[in-house]
Amino acid sequence: MSAIEHCRSEVLGGHVLYCSSCEQMQIAYNSSRNRHCPKCQASAAKRWLETRQMQLLPVDYYHLVFTLPQEISELAYYNKSVMYDILMKAAAQTLLIIGADTKHLGARLGVTFVLHTWGSAITHHPHVHGIVPGGGLSLDGKQWISCKSGFFLPVRVLSRLFR
Repeated sequence: MSAIEHCRSEVLGGHVLYCSSCEQMQIAYNSSRNRHCPKCQASAAKRWLETRQMQLLPVDYYHLVFTLPQEISELAYYNKSVMYDILMKAAAQTLLIIGADTKHLGARLGVTFVLHTWGSAITHHPHVHGIVPGGGLSLDGKQWISCKSGFFLPVRVLSRLFR
């Protein structure tokens, strides 16, 4: 925390910048380079975001969350590797099965998942965040099938299969 508190202050030292044209001097204090420091990581985060945005498809994206039921959360705490693997696979299979169902979208989906094992209250709360493009490739792989604007897949259908 002290590295972040002292970022770009005299505590971490610095260097003098000098402009020979206008003969102005300016002191530039060193940064902490701490990966948690908002000052240091702002430009890196911006570059990362710009790179990711260039890789996006020109479609809507949806954020989905799959949560491990509280009843088996304690079991996951003592069997992390096995249970987190089951959680990720169950979430992925749920999306792939419902997405491929012609009653819903009839497409092969892509998804990016991130496993979170703690909730905002810093308690054990295993859940998976997914970012999914609003559509997928047709089952024959020849065309893009978009979901309805503003609506990805029915939450009740997803949650029922996931459970």
